[in-house]
Amino acid sequence: MTEWFDRFGKDFHNIFIEKDRWKWLVDGLFNTLKITFFAVLIGIVIGVVIATIRSTYDKNKESLKKKKGLPYYILKILNAISNVYLAVIRGTPVVVQLMIMYFIVFTSVGDGTVVAILSFGINSGAYVAEIFRGGIMSVDAGQFEAGRSLGFNYIQTMIYIVLPQMFKMVLPTLFNEFIVLVKETSVAGYVGIMDLTKAGDLIRGRTFSAFMPLIAVALIYLVIVLLLTYLDKRLERRLRKSDH
Repeated sequence: MTEWFDRFGKDFHNIFIEKDRWKWLVDGLFNTLKITFFAVLIGIVIGVVIATIRSTYDKNKESLKKKKGLPYYILKILNAISNVYLAVIRGTPVVVQLMIMYFIVFTSVGDGTVVAILSFGINSGAYVAEIFRGGIMSVDAGQFEAGRSLGFNYIQTMIYIVLPQMFKMVLPTLFNEFIVLVKETSVAGYVGIMDLTKAGDLIRGRTFSAFMPLIAVALIYLVIVLLLTYLDKRLERRLRKSDH
């Protein structure tokens, strides 16, 4: 047993401590969290916009169609653009989207991290949009009538009445999307970004030892996911209490 611990300690030192290779994991983790955080913000913004357009079209298309005014045609075009966006993003792999953004769309951008943030944010926005749309559609129609009775127009009703209720309903599903996004960022290394997975792979390549670096990467991801899951459950409990 003592011999095993000695060997483990030597391997650990050679893999992580020697030449400060552990710092690669720290830098990779920082980049992973940075990409995830800003991609989440972009995804939420895109999701709210797309979900509002699609739900507004679904709820009001019949009444607007009868009037045949400019708002109907504008909303119809925006809804069509939203549907194309959702079809393309949800129908193609995220790693292909990342490579297209990096090697074709944003070739002039020198910072790969910025490109990754935009790529993952745009990708996440498609899934968040459908989560939000489902939440908006599930809000009782009487809430819109309540908004009108308070003197709110449609946009004010959405901002002050519908969206807050929607966020509360979709929060667990939204947290799950964030967890998926954390793991999806592991493909950022395809375009040379030093994320957590890329850092582990670099250590493997330098030390010719795969077990420790990759297990370390897996454990770090697991800790992040468990922490997010814990926060999600705490938030759900608090929201349940606020309902009573």
